[in-house]
Amino acid sequence: MATQFFMPVQNILGENALAEAMDVISALGLKKALIVTDGGLSKMGVADKIGGLLKEKNIDYAVFDKAQPNPTVTNVNDGLAALKEAGADFIVSLGGGSSHDCAKAVAIVTTNGGKIEDYEGLDKSKKPQLPLIAINTTAGTASEMTRFAVITDEARHVKMAIVDKNVTPLLSVNDPSLMEGMPAPLTAATGMDALTHAVEAYVSTIASPITDACALKAIELIAGYLPTAVHEPKNKEAREKMAYAQFLAGMAFNNASLGYVHAMAHQLGGFYDLPHGVCNALLLPHVERFNQQAAKERLDEIGAILGKYNSDLKGLDVIDAITKLARIVGIPKSLKELGVKQEDFGVLADNALKDVCGFTNPIQANKEQIIGIYEAAFDPA
Repeated sequence: MATQFFMPVQNILGENALAEAMDVISALGLKKALIVTDGGLSKMGVADKIGGLLKEKNIDYAVFDKAQPNPTVTNVNDGLAALKEAGADFIVSLGGGSSHDCAKAVAIVTTNGGKIEDYEGLDKSKKPQLPLIAINTTAGTASEMTRFAVITDEARHVKMAIVDKNVTPLLSVNDPSLMEGMPAPLTAATGMDALTHAVEAYVSTIASPITDACALKAIELIAGYLPTAVHEPKNKEAREKMAYAQFLAGMAFNNASLGYVHAMAHQLGGFYDLPHGVCNALLLPHVERFNQQAAKERLDEIGAILGKYNSDLKGLDVIDAITKLARIVGIPKSLKELGVKQEDFGVLADNALKDVCGFTNPIQANKEQIIGIYEAAFDPA
């Protein structure tokens, strides 16, 4: 069977990536950027720092800093209004997955029309989006280089998964110097998100030799460097290795897609406004226990890699290794701790089964099985 491989046309990673990116942006001949970011980065002056670098290249800018965690339809609509008011001809997304996803949604609706709800699902757009440059500040979501965007529909309390080649950024930038200020909980959550991307891509029904190579290298780097990045936030080597790890995991899932961890985590995020990476980390061992009947050999490989590159995980099976890594980096232990309610599991399961990310899980589940996985993660022994 033929496979396709999607990623941005150009990607700049490593030390001084940001400076090199400015030269690339300058050569595009664009006139004014709308910088889409969150309030925290805006207050810290990071958005204006990027704007200043653009100004040095004779490119004007405006800032939209209303991208919130788990960006919503309202955020997207506000971003569309800000783009129109600014008269910008391209977008720079600055931050982690929330900023990138919000920016992607604004960019695709700008050129295709309608509303963002029209693009839920697979390849619903007809035209390329407005030019989008994605500057990353976290090491986990890989949204800066993927064809995925996730937007919360507040009316339905559902996270919409938008999978569309036309939301892929034109250029992605991963400069580890922008990641050094990440607090430990965010480093942990985004790192476990990257691990989930790699694991789900490796056991996906549409995995290929290319995605396998990316996923396995990502798992190796995450096992070796995530705890250091969490506990030693200024460690430059750990930050750079995690930047590469999350990018590799993005290459893997951008093309092999994902599974029930993401399909189920999206519902938790949409329903309770919970952090995506934390939800993934809590669900990952329970979904993969369910998947063992169809993907045991591949999951055993993952367990061996985790143990090889992290001595704290040596000798553990894959489920215990994933669980212990989450503990080492400080992930909460249960959905119960996050305020999730068991009486909502039926609705969550119904919505998870409709999520496009679940279609490539190695086993197709029914509603009762999805509820059972939620139950297992609710209050594990």
